[in-house]
Amino acid sequence: MDIFKRISEHRREQEKAAWTGTFADYIEIVRQNPNVAKTAHARVYDMIAWHGIREENGQRKYKFFEDDMFGLDRTLEKLVEEYFHSAARRLDVRKRILLLMGPVSGGKSTIVAMLKRGLERYSRSEEGALYGIKGCPMHEEPFHLVPLELRPDIEKELGVRIEGSLCPSCQMRLKTEYGGRIEDVLIERVLLSEEERVGIGTFSPSDPKSQDIADLTGSIDFSTITEYGSESDPRAYRFDGELNKANRGLMEFQEMLKCDEKFLWNLLSLTQEGNFKAGRFALISADELIVAHTNESEYKSFIANKKNEALQSRMIVMPIPYNLKVSQEEKIYSKLIGQSDMKHIHIAPHALRTSAIFSILSRLKETKKQGMDLLKKMKMYDGESIEGFKEADLKEMQSEYAEEGMSGIDPRYVINRISSALIRQDLQCINALDMLRAIKDGLDQHPSITKEERERYLNYIGVARKEYDELAKKEIQKAFVYSYEESAKTLFDNYLDNVEAYCNWQKIRDPLTGEEMDPDERLMRSIEEQIGISENAKKAFREEILIRMSTYSRKGKRFDYNSHERLREAIEKKLFSDLKDIVKITTSTKTPDENQLKKINEVTKRLIDEHGYCPVCANEMLRYVGSLLNR
Repeated sequence: MDIFKRISEHRREQEKAAWTGTFADYIEIVRQNPNVAKTAHARVYDMIAWHGIREENGQRKYKFFEDDMFGLDRTLEKLVEEYFHSAARRLDVRKRILLLMGPVSGGKSTIVAMLKRGLERYSRSEEGALYGIKGCPMHEEPFHLVPLELRPDIEKELGVRIEGSLCPSCQMRLKTEYGGRIEDVLIERVLLSEEERVGIGTFSPSDPKSQDIADLTGSIDFSTITEYGSESDPRAYRFDGELNKANRGLMEFQEMLKCDEKFLWNLLSLTQEGNFKAGRFALISADELIVAHTNESEYKSFIANKKNEALQSRMIVMPIPYNLKVSQEEKIYSKLIGQSDMKHIHIAPHALRTSAIFSILSRLKETKKQGMDLLKKMKMYDGESIEGFKEADLKEMQSEYAEEGMSGIDPRYVINRISSALIRQDLQCINALDMLRAIKDGLDQHPSITKEERERYLNYIGVARKEYDELAKKEIQKAFVYSYEESAKTLFDNYLDNVEAYCNWQKIRDPLTGEEMDPDERLMRSIEEQIGISENAKKAFREEILIRMSTYSRKGKRFDYNSHERLREAIEKKLFSDLKDIVKITTSTKTPDENQLKKINEVTKRLIDEHGYCPVCANEMLRYVGSLLNR
């Protein structure tokens, strides 16, 4: 890559995006595309929609969030549709502060950071172009130049809505620089940038005794007072507070509820009326989306104080819980490890999944549904089907607890423990047992965990270990099967032939001798018993298989090994049970013979080539499964 070529290309793109013209030129741009004069809330929603929205199982998914936010699809749909979309349509929610409330490391700050970066990119695109008065410290909407009495006709003519009034600085410049000629006022394209404090602001609370309200609303420039003679002269005022600079875009209010009350009072009129008071001026208009975030305990303290009722009524509180899907939690860990300098260390298959199982179990609430335990619930949440439970049961469990996912082990804790294991042991590869060990050791050092919670978490580590044991056994046994798919397909076809003959009261022909025989009851039962089909239920199960085969045939589809999930599971278990003794002997022999050594090498190669193992974790896995089978 030619670094300097890329830099010059980037500079050319920036120069190409720049535009300056008069207010008369701006009117022509709006005539062509009225969308450039949209509100800040509409800009945020359009930016999200610009990346793409798709429907999946009746749920809206947003491409904008896909690469960084995992397992929060329902939360993000609620956030985008109930707040951003409604606010973009000028409904009353745009007059509310958006407060993201949830546990630590749940993704609140990530959402806000993504919105900021997204707005920066969007403002550089043709679709997201916006314009402001050149030289205005608040880069405000050019239509603020239009006198109030002329606005209804212009709105009708151009198909726009004009809200707000000129800032004190532009009012003076209109008189002194342009002689009141609105059409000559210079307009420029505005590129939002947090770094340059254009349309994106961040306010973070500090010591209440030293922090000044000027951080929000700007301040008097005392060095110019003698020159201009009055504190009410806009030239003697610095419009550089976060509320000034975030105009036209978004302002992040970090840990909002930790702020001193005087800072929050400024937000009352800003949210409801779209203006705020600064210095010795009339109310200053501002069009910006205010996003705050806080944790649950801070929020509960805030609403308990009666003095905060006015501000509370001007908030939309959006709970941001932890992810509750194991597969998505794995993606979170992969992303965090990938951002570190430890990405060269090999992570053994199922290691992140095992850690994720522990984390998700700690976040789930016990359900009142009979026959459903936390492990089954966790699997259903992750999209697995559990026998005896349907989609309606899943929805019922999801609506059972409003606060589910608002407590438990956070991703940061797990990543911290994985990091400590990687650094301390100087490993080439880390497996599931290393991770569980590190998590367990960390529980003693965790200051906020009670004795009862520790016992519960140790139990979840045990459950995660058992799940890993099953995964490990299954993977090794699968690797031991030579031409696994072919073996499974042969057994599958043999079973179907026998079932078809059994249900149709027919004989089956021996492929070698050609003689007719009764269906092989022993074979069918040896497979059905693997998934708990009783003697009484076997007829119904076989008829169900036959009906499924007929349905596939009628639709012109082929009924194969993967067409029936339970039958596939039964075939796999049957193959594995037949192989168990071979696996046990081969993996546990300290001095394997030539044949056993050949098998071990074949299995190790298959684990490395097909399942993502490295030589270190493949050998560790073989030894571990051998010890499991010998217990």
